Amino acid sequence: VAHGQLIGREITVEMAQDVLHDLLRQADRKVTVDEIQQRVAAHYNIKLAEMSSPRRARSVARPRQVAMYLAKQLTTLSLPQIGKRFGNRDHTTVMHAVRKIEELKISDLSIAEDVELLKRQLQG
Repeated sequence: VAHGQLIGREITVEMAQDVLHDLLRQADRKVTVDEIQQRVAAHYNIKLAEMSSPRRARSVARPRQVAMYLAKQLTTLSLPQIGKRFGNRDHTTVMHAVRKIEELKISDLSIAEDVELLKRQLQG
């Protein structure tokens, strides 16, 4: 509306698309759980299969939690759908991962930096 008033023209669909071009292009880019898992596994130097393995070692569990957090933030999948992509884990496990990473982002600068870096890489 402000753009139309500024240039003194009536607002059209074409004008709106032109003004919002960059935002619309970013919205078209959909991040998948597979992309998230691959990027996070590579970042933390673990095998992709560890994302869905039952292992609970911190060296594997923390990257998996980061990936679950990013899946919740960057996709439209439900918690049960995300859990299914991570070795048929329960939705409460995904909830725990999301909460844990939110807490760690505040208390652990390296986790906060990792999450932001991965998020930027995934969003292009």
